[in-house]
Amino acid sequence: MTISDDVLTRFADLATPTIANALDDVGFDGVMSGIGQVVPGTRCYGRAVTVTQATGPRGSFTSEDFKVGHMIDAAGPGDVIVVDNGGRAVSTWGGLATYAAKLKGIAGLVVDGGVRDREEMEQHRLPVFTRHMTPLTGRTRIRITGINKVIQCGGVRVRPGDVIVADGSGVVCVPAEHAEKVAELAHRYASDDRQAEIELAKGLSFREAMAKFKRI
Repeated sequence: MTISDDVLTRFADLATPTIANALDDVGFDGVMSGIGQVVPGTRCYGRAVTVTQATGPRGSFTSEDFKVGHMIDAAGPGDVIVVDNGGRAVSTWGGLATYAAKLKGIAGLVVDGGVRDREEMEQHRLPVFTRHMTPLTGRTRIRITGINKVIQCGGVRVRPGDVIVADGSGVVCVPAEHAEKVAELAHRYASDDRQAEIELAKGLSFREAMAKFKRI
């Protein structure tokens, strides 16, 4: 299932905790575990382009097996690359790849594995989210085994075309078939939160505000 651009853009200003509340409502466990923000103040949203990898000791694979360029080539402007490397602390991505992805307009990168070159990521401001920051190169240690297959990332099923949103709180995956409903619910929650802030400023207690907006 491919979601429309109109539905996708509804996630542009939604925070991941708000989306997580809506995901509970549709019964999908879409909050990734252990995947954190590299560049403070960055966020991204977009359709998932998925990558699976195998990792072994140095020399397990050839340099040609690494194929970082294939990952970048598979993604278009506004896409989020999501990599399943089984949580291994080996870098699958670095500074030059960050710059190339930024130039192409790729929205962000999520890696259940490792990346390196934090300073270059901060320089280019590409939203990168990962389990590990490590200097250890993936060259001859990592082989790409598939692109745009169903993967697991942070304990969450991710399919090509699912919606990925990532910010300082973490990373969520919204299944394409639930995207419109989740966006609708999340915007309702966000509106309630803004109204609750107004009520709090007027003197309502936190408990009263939560009760009014049915959060307790």
